[in-house]
Amino acid sequence: MAFFKKKIEAEEKIFEQETINIRDIIAPPYIGIGQDSIKLGEKIAKSFFIFSYPRYLNTGWLSPAINLNVPMDISFFIHPVSSQLILKKLRSKITQVSSELIERQEKGLIRDPALETGYQDIENLRDKIITAQEKMFRFGLYITVYEDTPEKLKETESTFRSIFESRLIYIKPAIFKQKEGFISTSPYGMDLLDVNVPMDTEPLSTTFPFVSFDLSSNEGILYGINRHNNSLVLFDRFTLENANMVVFAKSGSGKSYAIKLEILRYLMWGVDVIVIDPENEYEFLADGVGGDFFKISLTSGNHVNPFDLPVPGPDDSPEDILRSNIINLVGLLRIMLGGLTAEEDSILDQAITETYAVRDITPQSDPAKWQENIPIMSDFAEVLENMTGAESLARRLKKFTTGTFGGFFNQRSNLKIDKNFIVFGIRDMEESLKTIALYIIMRYVWNIVRTNLKKRILVVDEAWWLMQSEDGASFLFGLVKRGRKYWLGVTTITQDIEDFMRSSYGKAIITNSSLQLLLKQSPAAIEILQKTFDLTEQEKMLLTEASVGEGLFFAGKKHVFMSVKASYTEDQIITTNPGEVEKIKEARRQLGSRG
Repeated sequence: MAFFKKKIEAEEKIFEQETINIRDIIAPPYIGIGQDSIKLGEKIAKSFFIFSYPRYLNTGWLSPAINLNVPMDISFFIHPVSSQLILKKLRSKITQVSSELIERQEKGLIRDPALETGYQDIENLRDKIITAQEKMFRFGLYITVYEDTPEKLKETESTFRSIFESRLIYIKPAIFKQKEGFISTSPYGMDLLDVNVPMDTEPLSTTFPFVSFDLSSNEGILYGINRHNNSLVLFDRFTLENANMVVFAKSGSGKSYAIKLEILRYLMWGVDVIVIDPENEYEFLADGVGGDFFKISLTSGNHVNPFDLPVPGPDDSPEDILRSNIINLVGLLRIMLGGLTAEEDSILDQAITETYAVRDITPQSDPAKWQENIPIMSDFAEVLENMTGAESLARRLKKFTTGTFGGFFNQRSNLKIDKNFIVFGIRDMEESLKTIALYIIMRYVWNIVRTNLKKRILVVDEAWWLMQSEDGASFLFGLVKRGRKYWLGVTTITQDIEDFMRSSYGKAIITNSSLQLLLKQSPAAIEILQKTFDLTEQEKMLLTEASVGEGLFFAGKKHVFMSVKASYTEDQIITTNPGEVEKIKEARRQLGSRG
């Protein structure tokens, strides 16, 4: 009986015992301590300490190391030292240095600048400690980094050394003390390494690790408020190596509002702005600032001739301009005709050259007279019809000359570009023709840019339309790459990052854009953005949870988390809220009727 009772009690104890606790869950599957690293499951950890500092330390010297995209733990140990003890040691030290200086002087030796500087530093420190301006501390800084392989760990160590040694700061691995280093950088508050350097208050303050990025220059427009420290993000895009900008954001994130605000502020600087607007969102802004809004559709009275040529400048070669224009026209016709064979490509090249030649537009003719003789699409079609092997091309081109689309494509340009702000609205253009219309308008704008050199910004909204075709993407990339020579900054806006990056030119456009603005993103797009812009997990989270008008603003190598802010007057001009727009329009109508 007693046997069965003991058996039952033993079985009950089994169920009472906690076989797995929280420590078992969070603990790594394996820990191995080596002389220069610790193996923590699949990860390798290595601890370092800083043992030498230069005479002067600049604020934020630790930032380049902290901002590395490497998992790491950093610990500071600041041990206060009695002022009386320090003064006693300094008094002894200054007596020693002073005696050495007098001895060298008596012996007639040349002066020792290092010894004299040391004497002055000790005296200055004594004065500041006595007047309570400074205090002394023993300071220890330890870093533990985590990597997957020994090779990556070695590479990270080299990076740390190059960062610190360029500032005359020296770092060492905690050989045979990796366990102590790991514990010292863990949140126990235990300084087991005990590698401390004497440091007074002033240099100690420079080690403060939470130094936020600042992005502000002496001149420029206000882009927004730095959310890290509430400073102003002031910048002039024309001071960078190129003035191009890319904007990625989901619908409703505030991208149009942010760009309109930038446009308004650059207009006040006297910079011309041209917008290609697929949704007619900028019409209200054009009306508010006295700009021109050109509605582009099959039935509108605004026409753009695809065969237009820029006026050659004094440094331009007429032959190069004509050749470049012919290549771009072949690209346009490739989109219009739904693709070309190699033979058709050659025929079109020859036909365009002959079309210009019939009108006395050749490299040998006078460029000043080119504008009087510009051909139109029907002139090109006539040349094509008389060429051998071009029958199919001529038939496919007919709808753009005498067919449904002739009213738009077979016309001379009649637009007057004499305002600082110009908007081309293509919302009412047929969906199947939007890519073609974008291409034609951008070629027209490019001719204006090349003819009259001045600071300009070209905004291409919903650029993914153009990126759908290889020729459209190539032309946009050409604008982005060559715009710098003509004082042009291209702003490329899209909400479809996947379509944009699918083109081989997508990454190239980003690379050639010194400014990038990333606003709120959808979960589907954030992975592509993280890979493209090398975002940290924190930045990735910020973009998925950002409020309207908040995002990451990149300018060159710097970037900040920014909030776009407008004044009340600016908001009244750039608002995209339909209700607000209607109220403002009604107020303007009433004001006009009273006048």
